[in-house]
Amino acid sequence: MIFMDDDPHNWLSDKLSKDLVQQHRLEEVLYEGKTRYQLVRVVRLASLGNTLVLDGKIQSSENDEFIYHESLVQTALIAHPCPEKVFIAGGGEGAALREALSHKSVKKAVMVEIDGEVTQLSRKYLPALSRGAFDDKRTELYHEDARAFLEKSKEKFDAIVIDLPDPIEEGPAYRLFTKQFYGIVQEHLTVNGIISVQAGCAQMTDLLNLTAVYHTLQSVFPIVAVGVVNVPTYGGPWGLCFASNKIDPARLSPKEIDKRIAARKLKGLKFYDGLAHQGMFSLPLYLRQALARQRRLVTDKNPLYLYGK
Repeated sequence: MIFMDDDPHNWLSDKLSKDLVQQHRLEEVLYEGKTRYQLVRVVRLASLGNTLVLDGKIQSSENDEFIYHESLVQTALIAHPCPEKVFIAGGGEGAALREALSHKSVKKAVMVEIDGEVTQLSRKYLPALSRGAFDDKRTELYHEDARAFLEKSKEKFDAIVIDLPDPIEEGPAYRLFTKQFYGIVQEHLTVNGIISVQAGCAQMTDLLNLTAVYHTLQSVFPIVAVGVVNVPTYGGPWGLCFASNKIDPARLSPKEIDKRIAARKLKGLKFYDGLAHQGMFSLPLYLRQALARQRRLVTDKNPLYLYGK
């Protein structure tokens, strides 16, 4: 189904919060359907290119996904002295997997995405996001619940990437934002292990998810750092959390970050470097105050549900 560029009625609405909707000119619907877990659309937007939409919310677009995925994955892996085993929860389009495999030290990357249809559709319609990562010999791909997978596994990882949609009541991810889940994750980290978490909007009017993820991680890990990046697809500043028993990525200098990038011979980065790293952890005053003030603890019995579709 192809739409004319000059038709003002063809717009995709992305609900960023209960009070804010972002509109994108819709050029083409490449796929639309419902899986066992969620509604899936793959569309081409005039400003963002081919874009994955789950349950009415934009997840990744080919034009700017590198900002989010480099920040989420590279920050954690660069902070680790020598990452060899990586676990990825979610990340169905394969971009987080791509970033993890860019490290030659990584010998094994286990990706657990509950919705296998999302992965299949992404391979077909969004190959620029995974860039062959699914076919890499180091990749182990499973289609099941990431929490259940870790509960039965005895394996430990140097980095664990939690690349999941926001917790909405209708969605499959809300049990992966709780204190109990983060405790399971901690048990699967090596001594110098680190986790990175997609933590939601960082705009001053919509900080519930970010502050709750931060406080919940603090109840499990001795070190928790918050980073913020501006992602056009998500309508502005977006929060990421990093947690570890030993490593604090926020303490690494721009010079040290650039040194590690060069030593590991990482090629093709378009966002992440030393200065970008420093900027991620230079939080504005309103956010620092909110992180100190808002102390919502998310548990299995008291989950966090954000706005729905």
